[in-house]
Amino acid sequence: MAKIKFINVEKSFGKNKVIKKFNLEINDGEFTVLVGPSGCGKSTLLRMISGLEKIDKGTILLNKNIINDLLPSKRDMAMVFQSYALYPHMNVYENMSFGLKMEKISKNNIQKKVNQAAKILKIKHLLDRKPGQLSGGQRQRVAIGRAISRNPKIFLFDEPLSNLDAALRSEMRVEISKLHKKIKTNMIYVTHDQVEAMTLADKMVILNEGRIEQVGSPDEIYNFPNNLFVAEFIGTPKMNIIKINKSNIINNNTLRIFGKEYEFKNYKFSNEIYLGIRPEHIHPNLKHEIQFNINIDLIENLGSDKIIYGLFKDNEIRIRTSEDLPQNNTSFSFNKDKIVFFDNKKNKI
Repeated sequence: MAKIKFINVEKSFGKNKVIKKFNLEINDGEFTVLVGPSGCGKSTLLRMISGLEKIDKGTILLNKNIINDLLPSKRDMAMVFQSYALYPHMNVYENMSFGLKMEKISKNNIQKKVNQAAKILKIKHLLDRKPGQLSGGQRQRVAIGRAISRNPKIFLFDEPLSNLDAALRSEMRVEISKLHKKIKTNMIYVTHDQVEAMTLADKMVILNEGRIEQVGSPDEIYNFPNNLFVAEFIGTPKMNIIKINKSNIINNNTLRIFGKEYEFKNYKFSNEIYLGIRPEHIHPNLKHEIQFNINIDLIENLGSDKIIYGLFKDNEIRIRTSEDLPQNNTSFSFNKDKIVFFDNKKNKI
């Protein structure tokens, strides 16, 4: 059992405040992904959990015990780094067993733990090889295997797949997800890659400038973003955001969109707002409620889908569709119930 709780945690480097009054609970067995742009503080948080970075203010609890000043070796955690951090002069078995030897575990137990981890990750045939004889994906498996063999309460992953090519990243995402389902141990994973976050997480924590923007399941984050930052950060291509000025608010519940008036009975509009619509909710026909035409700049053919980029006045519009695009089609539409509205402070209405 492992439960982590952050209470008003702060961290600065000189005058730069990286983490600002951070509060979060991570429950036992959860796969939690910290995701956000570079410099948002996600790796710093991971290093504070592991004990590699001291906190300035606040408290971190592990199962109700304060671990602020606990040595990293006493925290019962295992960390997997972006750089693999394997010893080049040791073979795979020696790399995976090194931490266990430092803990003075018996040879029989070490052999059992290493073989068990190697079996889970399908690297038993690599135990005699050195890191220089392995591919990037195999090295990452060894780094994960080293962590598994220690049987920690918590696994910490610091952007472990960023050095791999696209195909290997996809394969390793699946392997890490399977691993979590098999061993059911807490995993805290840091990435700037929203695809990794969406596919791996039970709980996503969206960070921006040292603060939490939103916490929730991938579906909650994607379908019900709290604000414009989350709406645009999560999703490929990103959500279309159209600013609706006060002059286009006809009355409390009627808006002028793309030059036409539409009624929204469950809203009361006053100041300027932002309309959000996901690219996949826009269709290349006029069968839906809100209709418009755009000038198409580019069509990306992804095989199963097409990404269409166009302009309506000053608004860039992105459309993702699997439907056939009629020749010279510039007419599109979407339904009202797919819209997300944000107020003039950029928070969800």
